[in-house]
Amino acid sequence: MTNELWGRTYEELQEIVKKEGFPSFTAGQIAEWLYKKNASSIGEMTNLSKKNRTILNESYTLTKKDAQSCSTSTDGTKKYLFETGGNYIETAYIPDDKRATLCVSSQAGCLRRCQFCMTGKQGLQSDLTSGEILDQIYNIPEWEKLSNIVFMGMGEPMDNTENVLRVLDILTSEKGMAWSPKRITVSTVGINPGLEKFIHNSDCHLALSMHNPFSEERKQIMPIEAQYPLRDVLKLIRESDKFKGQRRFSVEYILFDGFNDDARHAREMIRILNGLKVRVNLIPFHHVPGIPLKGSSRAKIELFQKELQQRGITTTIRRSRGLDIQAACGLLSTLEQVQQQKQEKKSAEGLFPL
Repeated sequence: MTNELWGRTYEELQEIVKKEGFPSFTAGQIAEWLYKKNASSIGEMTNLSKKNRTILNESYTLTKKDAQSCSTSTDGTKKYLFETGGNYIETAYIPDDKRATLCVSSQAGCLRRCQFCMTGKQGLQSDLTSGEILDQIYNIPEWEKLSNIVFMGMGEPMDNTENVLRVLDILTSEKGMAWSPKRITVSTVGINPGLEKFIHNSDCHLALSMHNPFSEERKQIMPIEAQYPLRDVLKLIRESDKFKGQRRFSVEYILFDGFNDDARHAREMIRILNGLKVRVNLIPFHHVPGIPLKGSSRAKIELFQKELQQRGITTTIRRSRGLDIQAACGLLSTLEQVQQQKQEKKSAEGLFPL
């Protein structure tokens, strides 16, 4: 992003303005055009002098990418597909009464290879730049309707901490989108170095993908457990003062039939979460091609919820959305990649017939 304006924080814009010899207030003007007015070109920044716009045009770019396609579910959920560097990322828009939540991606693919996640099967293709993350927010028709943003799409945010923190700064800064941090949640499988930076440099909410409270069982579906054990992740969160006020800490828990959905697992969750101010979100699992795990029945999910609630843990069951439009994270982009590979193979065969 050497000469790219899109995705720059206000502080970074101040450095550019100083370097170019512009008046100091110009940084605020550029930030307003970028993040409040959603300008698509430097030429639109009409309160900058013509001379300064010319200098910016000669030395800097303002590059935004629109979604390549959009799938709409019968329940109103929309899934946008963006192309980035030959790879594909997904963004889900989820309207619900007065709320409109956007689920954004932080990487193309993912390094962490959780066994239940289609994105993990792609492997890591690239970190998204701050601009590529912002494209998912600003370059959809509903961007002005959004009430909440969750970093729960493709990739592991704590593996791309620098760009994620840059975007959070832009979203919550008075010179950016000026959102309250309470409207933003960042999810992680538990990458302690990135998590520590996030906790200390942002006031946004945190969601931890747990999916099994027992270390040896968690390793079977989440390889990250071997590198950063759940006990160490919870210790880091427990020792922080950042979650003792309004900042929310939640646990995401997908229930798999016969694997992590019985009373033993519920009791262990209660034990390891003891003393933490936490909310648990139970997530039904729906079949994903090539993944042998099966989702728990509704009756089992409700029993699990009851176990936790009886011990004072606020527990909700997430409503499934967008099931008719490849809603599982990474599925739509994987299908697009497969189609692209087939097309490239067909083209190659046409050029070099056997």
